[in-house]
Amino acid sequence: MKYGFIKVAAAVPKVKVADCSYNIVQMEEMMRRAASLGVQAMAFPELSITAYTCLDLFSQQTLLDEAEKALFDLVESTEDLDLLAIVGVPLRTENRLINAAVAFQGGRILGVIPKTYLSSYKEFQEERWFTSSLELKERTITLGREVYALSPQLLLRSGNVCFGVEICEDLWVPVPSSSLLAMEGANIIFNLSASNELIGKAAYRRQLVRQQSARCMAGYVYASCGFGESTTDLVFSGSALIAENGNILAESSRFSLDGQLVVSEIDVDYLQHDRRVTTSFMRGAYLLSDNYMHLPCYLPENEEEFEMPLTRPIDAHPFVPTGSALDERCEEIIQIQVSGLAQRLRHTKARTAVVGVSGGLDSTLALLVTAMAFDYLGMPRKQILGVTMPGFGTTGRTYHNAVELIRALGVTFREISIKDACIQHFKDIDHPIEKQDVTYENSQARERTQILMDLANQSGGLVIGTGDLSELALGWATYNGDHISMYGVNASIPKTLVKSLVTWIAENRINASAHDTLMDILDTPISPELIPADNEGNIRQKTEDLVGPYELHDFYLYHFLRFGSRPSKIFYLAKQAFAGAYSDEVLKKWLYTFFRRFFQQQFKRSCLPDGPKVGSVSLSPRGDWRMPSDASATLWLEEIESL
Repeated sequence: MKYGFIKVAAAVPKVKVADCSYNIVQMEEMMRRAASLGVQAMAFPELSITAYTCLDLFSQQTLLDEAEKALFDLVESTEDLDLLAIVGVPLRTENRLINAAVAFQGGRILGVIPKTYLSSYKEFQEERWFTSSLELKERTITLGREVYALSPQLLLRSGNVCFGVEICEDLWVPVPSSSLLAMEGANIIFNLSASNELIGKAAYRRQLVRQQSARCMAGYVYASCGFGESTTDLVFSGSALIAENGNILAESSRFSLDGQLVVSEIDVDYLQHDRRVTTSFMRGAYLLSDNYMHLPCYLPENEEEFEMPLTRPIDAHPFVPTGSALDERCEEIIQIQVSGLAQRLRHTKARTAVVGVSGGLDSTLALLVTAMAFDYLGMPRKQILGVTMPGFGTTGRTYHNAVELIRALGVTFREISIKDACIQHFKDIDHPIEKQDVTYENSQARERTQILMDLANQSGGLVIGTGDLSELALGWATYNGDHISMYGVNASIPKTLVKSLVTWIAENRINASAHDTLMDILDTPISPELIPADNEGNIRQKTEDLVGPYELHDFYLYHFLRFGSRPSKIFYLAKQAFAGAYSDEVLKKWLYTFFRRFFQQQFKRSCLPDGPKVGSVSLSPRGDWRMPSDASATLWLEEIESL
């Protein structure tokens, strides 16, 4: 698919134990349904042609002959389909029986993958019938009149997409086959499984799949036996999972009477990006042998101009989880911020912390974190200086909220107006006060920073920075003004998450007297307040009117930095994430603004103060983002213009 997405499926067909003809009819129907949905590659459960629970029937020639015939019938009956399919079947070779996965496409068998680690403990007894791949001598197998590749180390490749296959227990051992397949290049792993149900096993299995997809930085497609396999002592629920680098994208309903087809898309570009930037990924390559086999396959492609909608969800607010995950995220971030600031305060032996409090979200969060850090260290909050510095654009609402918050937290209050100092400065540099340009605005920001720095020197303390990650990405900060501090507690927190953090603190960590103030701060438009208010005293300078909605910029920032995505892909994802909220023209306009400003403003990010990293995306010039200050944005902007 365009933009690196590969549509895959995990199929759980209806089966009858030992009825191969019935089983392949169900499998063909699922293949055709998958093809109609645009699926390019799919897997069925372990031994799906015969069913897994045949037991000693696996020693019967009748069943084995019929299984091989059914395999060829299925391959032939689906020769009009382009999708790659992988099915489970018992096969004979070297006077032995193997539990095998067979990959086929367009009426042609591509190769056979035998199971390596046989389950033969407790309720499992596979060694009674099957032979491990470790005991095989040959690397080919004869089926009918043809000879096919046979290896557990067989990979199927189409361009930059590489499929590996493991079978059930191969995942459950200490060093799964997929770990080595991933280092050999497999970025999508299929697992054909027969995992029965026990109390607690489903959760463990789900975690195993999720973790292995993360460890391998791969897509993982897991298909296990369903209702029809439940016989004698065992019950199977039909567990099917699709995971990508630690995230479950789609999963089946357990204990369904009907067959299930679980479909999603795996972002191969994203996986390859993470493998490239994680330079330790290939450190275990010395474990690889020379026995891996790479065979070509092909993936059905859509027309280049056709953009198939994704079935996987695209989160419009990737920095902000939902439900209980949000509570966990907020609590952990606060702890990271508090711990980082506490260490800096202790190391520098600072007696005070100085925070400029504007009544806006960022300074509110910074002050709250500072108060909690002082509590953590057992230092009195009175040693924090909460400084409000009214200027030409300060409104009564934000001034009132700043004052109320400082007092509610028990922090030392200071008010220092910057108006007279700025008026004098304008006279000194011969700048008309009525000329409300960038000089007019930035002079105020620098005056405030000078006051904070001098107060910190005066009181033996540190200036706590308030700027957030979104502002740093857009360069929405005054160089040598609010761009500078002695420790920036919000440096890696995006604007969309700042609001969630303040909300969480208001609901969980704050006294009642501050709660209402925080609620009003959360409801206040985002503004630097450097331009005088309107005639009614309302904020006239709204940041999002000038640079665009922060929810869009945070979305663009996340996909650009986290995955290295190109503008066209970000635009494609944004159209799905924000469908109905923004038009394509608006998305494109602010995407252009984001990249233009991101490249133009790198010089500010090249000299940022220290601040705690809290998530996977950060712009610290000392680790996460080192970019030339004079890099050209031409390639990115031209691509946006062509959309």
